[in-house]
Amino acid sequence: MGEMIYHGKVKQVWSTDDPDIIEFRYTDQISVFDQIIPSLVPRKGESLNRTSCHWFELVEKEGVCDTHVIEMNAPDRVRARRFDVIREAGAITPDAENVFVPLEVICRHYLAGSGWRRYARGDVGAEEFGFEPGTVLTEGVKLPKPYLEVSTKFEKFDRLLGREEALEISNLSDEEFDSILEIVLKVDEIIEREAAKSGLIHVDGKKEFALGVGRKPVLVDSFGTLDEDRWWDAAAYERGEIVQLSKEFVRGYYIETGHHAVLRKARQAGTDEPPIPALPAEIIDQTATLYADMFERLTGRIF
Repeated sequence: MGEMIYHGKVKQVWSTDDPDIIEFRYTDQISVFDQIIPSLVPRKGESLNRTSCHWFELVEKEGVCDTHVIEMNAPDRVRARRFDVIREAGAITPDAENVFVPLEVICRHYLAGSGWRRYARGDVGAEEFGFEPGTVLTEGVKLPKPYLEVSTKFEKFDRLLGREEALEISNLSDEEFDSILEIVLKVDEIIEREAAKSGLIHVDGKKEFALGVGRKPVLVDSFGTLDEDRWWDAAAYERGEIVQLSKEFVRGYYIETGHHAVLRKARQAGTDEPPIPALPAEIIDQTATLYADMFERLTGRIF
């Protein structure tokens, strides 16, 4: 029957009769800014699972890298290879195999989301994203080349890391680290190619990895969905308009209501976080429709 091993913000991990296999179960919960919203989005979990499995299938078919997927055994569930999870920074030995890499790799193709907010606040300059120093940037501008950044996985809040600290936390070699970054770029080439067929722009997204036998990189968790990635409508972008087709739509709601500003101040001050309010019914309906429609646009399959 299995037992729940882990309950994240939107998915659960269950054990199975095979100690080397786990089962991911995607819920209809939704989270933003590391807070779980007290609202459920109908069939969101199914959309996430089926979309992610679609991308895993393409990655394996094109021989980019190994993945953790064994089989999708229900619309909102997938059986996957199990890897050891070591949460203490730097505790993974340099020769460890079948272990989860405690990093997230983010690849940005356009200036949006937290990347744009860092620039708009003056935390980083245009040169950080590959432009000439002093260049005045606007939200949504296409970057000169893909911009890779790495963040922590097991801290309370995601924190961006420099290369040296990322290597210290994960105990990856320079070659292993670079091979993971190279895989991310190759996976995003597939995503960009397929998304363009449906009039979509792949703005950015995150990936997670494990090290398999021989410390070979294995793509794990989920990716290419509305939770991990950001999408825009290509036709609207050509007209100079940004139409959000991802969870950023929900983030925008909480930014507009002022919740994000209050939350950020509380975190900076180290005070209690304000609870995130539930979503209005109309936003829930719009979000459910978006997840269903985007599954069909991204995969070409009926939801």
